[in-house]
Amino acid sequence: MGRREPLPREPSGGPESPGSGAATAPEREALDLDRLIHERMRLGIVSALAVNDSLSFNDLKRLLKTTDGNLSVHARKLEEAGYVVCEKHFEGRMPKTEYRLASPGRRALERYLDHMEAIIRATRPGHG
Repeated sequence: MGRREPLPREPSGGPESPGSGAATAPEREALDLDRLIHERMRLGIVSALAVNDSLSFNDLKRLLKTTDGNLSVHARKLEEAGYVVCEKHFEGRMPKTEYRLASPGRRALERYLDHMEAIIRATRPGHG
């Protein structure tokens, strides 16, 4: 679970290349996307942590408009991959969970954004 899961490589069967099996540059870029981050909720977590030193569980839940269970599942996957660090402590008698983006998570997000930018450039008319 803690490793990058590449998208399966399937031949393109779209109208632009009927049956050719050759992926276009944007398709190749899309195939290389980090699937762990590409999922909407996990991308939201990583993005929020990229612009904040740390966020509490409740801050993330409120920001991403999600449930405790949904956030827990996705945050755990990112934690298992080493992308985020989870620290638990008490404030008075109340438990508090804080998340921050780890260096591998920051690098993964930068790679992901670079891939998305390449896809956007390649698919815009007059791109080069």
